[in-house]
Amino acid sequence: MTVALSSSEIADRLKNQFPEAITETKKECLIIKGDFLLDIASFLKNTPDLEFNYLSYITCVDYKDYFELVYQLVSTKHNHSLVLKTQCRQPEEPIVDSMVDLWKGADFQEREIYDLMGITFKGHPNLKRIFLWDGFQGHPLRKDNSNDTEN
Repeated sequence: MTVALSSSEIADRLKNQFPEAITETKKECLIIKGDFLLDIASFLKNTPDLEFNYLSYITCVDYKDYFELVYQLVSTKHNHSLVLKTQCRQPEEPIVDSMVDLWKGADFQEREIYDLMGITFKGHPNLKRIFLWDGFQGHPLRKDNSNDTEN
């Protein structure tokens, strides 16, 4: 079992490098602005004493007014983990950067979120539906009316 790093300690380190990136620090997670997601993820992966070399999961929560993406990062070398969150506040066409170039394991997880929630992952090499057929209209796990069409 990994040890969860203190999000406040990580936030202090990130503030030096990305002073405007953090929107909130909670005990269990760090919430950052979406514009900084790829840069911060790269920093967390490539900083020698952090080395978050494994993406355990990505999930998405629909809060009706915005989407929240949740990433659990793990360092197998240092046996620690961190939960990183970002919010998409443009529910009509939510877009975040893809993590596939950093962690290949993001591939299917991003495709699943795209298929079921409608989040576009900018830079994803093969962003297409993974469960539903190409002609399916809408995204079935969204709380809005985007999935109320006839199929």
